[in-house]
Amino acid sequence: MFRPCIDLHEGKVKQIVGGSLSEDPSQLRTNFVADRSSGWYARLYRQDGLQGGHVIMLGPGNETAALEALGAYPGGLQVGGGITPDNARHYLESGASHVIVTSWVFRSGKLDSDRLSALAGAIGNRRLVLDLSCRRRGNDFIVVTDRWQKFTDLAIAKQTLDRLAGFCDEFLIHAVDVEGLCQGIDTELVEKLGEWAPIPTTYAGGARSLADLEEVTRIGHGRIDLTIGSALDIFGGKGVRYADAVAFNRRQTVGS
Repeated sequence: MFRPCIDLHEGKVKQIVGGSLSEDPSQLRTNFVADRSSGWYARLYRQDGLQGGHVIMLGPGNETAALEALGAYPGGLQVGGGITPDNARHYLESGASHVIVTSWVFRSGKLDSDRLSALAGAIGNRRLVLDLSCRRRGNDFIVVTDRWQKFTDLAIAKQTLDRLAGFCDEFLIHAVDVEGLCQGIDTELVEKLGEWAPIPTTYAGGARSLADLEEVTRIGHGRIDLTIGSALDIFGGKGVRYADAVAFNRRQTVGS
C-alpha cells in the first residue's frame, strides 16, 4: 500500500535528499519546496482516505506546521522528529495517531532499552512507531540517527525486529542511501523486511514509478507499505501521479 508523507524543514513542506541532511546547511540538497501548507497536504490525504502517513520534522522550527497537519487530519497521521517522553503526549493529544521515535532511544551509538521501555510505557506501545532508518555498511543495513549521519551498532536483522516489535506498533525504515534520489528502491532491503518484519512496516527511499509500488507489494509479500516522496507530482515529481497511487490503494482494498 502507498503511504503519504509530509516532510517539514524550516517550517515548509519540502522534499530533501536524505543523505544530505547535516549540521552544515551548505550540504543540503533540496528537490522541492511547496507553496502550499502542511494542512493542505493533510486535508488532501484525509479526502482520499489515506491512513498512516508520516509527518517528519527535519530539525527545529517545524512544530507549528506539524501541528497544523495533525489538526487537519486528526487520527490519520503519525509524527516524528525530536520526539521524547516530554512532548510525545502533546502530539498525540494534538491529533497524531502515533509518534515516531529514533534518536532519543539511542545513546552513544547503542539502543537504550530503558529509554525505549520508558517511552512505550508512558504512551503505550500501540501509539509508538520505531524509526529504524538505515544505511549500508558492507553487507549489512545499519540503523543511523541524528539526521541519518551517525551509525549505531544496530543492524537490521530478523532477531532485532522480533525483539523490538514488542515495544511498538509499527516500524518506519528509510533506505537513507537512496532517499530522495528517485533512482529506484533498495530491493534487497525490501526483500529482507518482507521476510523478517513481524509487525506493519513502511519502507521509504528511492521510489520513482508506480512500478516500484507494485514491486514493493510483490517482494514484500504484501506486508510492506511504501512511501513515495520526491517522485510524486504533488511534490514536483514526474515519476508518479498522486491520483494513480491513491487508485492503487483502492484496488488493493477492493481485492483484499
